[in-house]
Amino acid sequence: MQKFLIKVLTYLEKDDIVFSYEATLGRYAIIPQDFYGCLGRRLAIVRNKSKNINVKWLYYYFQSPEWKAFIESKIVKGSTVNRISVEDFPSYTVPLIDIKNQDKIVSILSTIDDKIENNNLINDNLQQQLKLLYDYWFTQFDFPDENGKPYKSSGGLMLSNDKVSYKMPANWTVYNLFENPLTLIIKPGVDMFESKNYLATADVNRTAISTGTVIFYETRESRANMQPTVNSVWFAKMKNSVKHLYLNKEMQKLITNSILSTGFCGLQCTEESFEYVAAFIEHSYFEPLKDTLAHGATQEAVNNDDLSGIAFVVPPKRILHLFHESTESIYSQISKNLCENQELTQLREWLLPMLMNGQATIYD
Repeated sequence: MQKFLIKVLTYLEKDDIVFSYEATLGRYAIIPQDFYGCLGRRLAIVRNKSKNINVKWLYYYFQSPEWKAFIESKIVKGSTVNRISVEDFPSYTVPLIDIKNQDKIVSILSTIDDKIENNNLINDNLQQQLKLLYDYWFTQFDFPDENGKPYKSSGGLMLSNDKVSYKMPANWTVYNLFENPLTLIIKPGVDMFESKNYLATADVNRTAISTGTVIFYETRESRANMQPTVNSVWFAKMKNSVKHLYLNKEMQKLITNSILSTGFCGLQCTEESFEYVAAFIEHSYFEPLKDTLAHGATQEAVNNDDLSGIAFVVPPKRILHLFHESTESIYSQISKNLCENQELTQLREWLLPMLMNGQATIYD
């Protein structure tokens, strides 16, 4: 058994394991090389000082069912938030295995995590390309004109519109996100099913998707009541909650096997408007604007009617078609990477407990 050196510190070192001990429990992260920062509230550090422990193995052990169950038994219930005792944490023990087997386990699990991280980096780069193209076409208005030249820079006609604070190209129309010719609000309601995977808003982090929770139709919670569809765009209704889903045909498996939370708002798009609507939701001005419309006594959020307060500019069909053709393959690759990451996450979650409790043996 191994006890810990635990610190509540304001400085961080490489290979420190940071964890949350209050409010949101069960989150762990390893500090990487060349990271400079300070510790926030409700966080503490496990700092390994033993040569017999691979810190990444310890990080993975903290995600095992055994450790999660142990921590669950140590939770102190509070009037507002739950916590675990930082004072008691150093007395908690971990059943050590020899360092050679630790290294083998880390090699397997970190290979999966490295692939997930690589896909995330690829998607970040692809999203940046999409944002640059969207800005060029729909913020600077230098989309290709009839002659293939940048519209505004080539002297294209720009007109004022009383619904927005800027001039826009001739023949473009301003609607709102609640009512426009490119989208329809997806209403709650799902078809009967035996079992499906439930994605709550907590299961989405920006555009990354976790494995979710298996639910059954008869016993599902009331919030598990949104049916995903092909060519639909989703965002979390809550204030200060950036969670987006872009479901094209590459996401068919997720669409077929999943139910979403009513904490999401869904926009049904056409095949040619999907990329434009997705880029609009992903743009930096959408979330701050959504947040200004949020309301509520306990949890501030927008409802469908509030979307009428978000101006939505609709370009001509020719421009939509060109943007669709220019970006369809990018969104396709992003979706493939997201689906692969979800499958890799499921594989890791299946392997991790068996590797930690000895059910799976690794041979040289």
